[in-house]
Amino acid sequence: MPLQDTAVWRIGEAAQRSGVSAANIRFYEKQKLLAPSARADNRYRLYSDADVHRLRFIRLCRTMDMSLGEVRTLVALNAQPPADTHAACHTLDEHLAHVRARRKELQALEQDLRALRSRCDGSDDAHCHVLDALHAQADAQANAAPGATLAGAPPKRHV
Repeated sequence: MPLQDTAVWRIGEAAQRSGVSAANIRFYEKQKLLAPSARADNRYRLYSDADVHRLRFIRLCRTMDMSLGEVRTLVALNAQPPADTHAACHTLDEHLAHVRARRKELQALEQDLRALRSRCDGSDDAHCHVLDALHAQADAQANAAPGATLAGAPPKRHV
C-alpha cells in the first residue's frame, strides 16, 4: 500500500500512530528532520502517512542510539536517488565505532562500580565505606588539574 501525502492526522494521532510523542514531533520539525507540518484552518498541525512513516524511521534510528546528526544524514540519503548506497553504510560504520567505544566505557564503569561496591562487603567492620570512597574520589577530581584524568583513565562520559 503506497503512503499517501495528504495530511490527515493531527499531531496527537500522528504521535499515536508513530510512537513518537507530540513534543518530539515538534522537536524533530525544529531540527528539520521532518518537514514543517501542514496546518488546518484552525492552525492544528496535520501529518500524512508519509510523515508518520518518517517519524517511525526516526524513532527506530534513535532507539539504536543514533545521534541527531546520524539520523539527519540517513534521512537526507533516503530523500536522494540511490546513487551512493555505501554512504548509509559509512554512517552505520561510524555509529558502530561509537557504540564500541561506549561499550568499553560502560565496561570500565562497571568495573569501577564493582570496586566501589566491594568497599561495603561487611568483612572489615560494620561500617560501609562506599560513601567514604565516593567522597575521596570527588576530592581527588577536585584537586586534579583541569582536563586531567584519574589514573590515566579516559574521562567518564556517563554524566
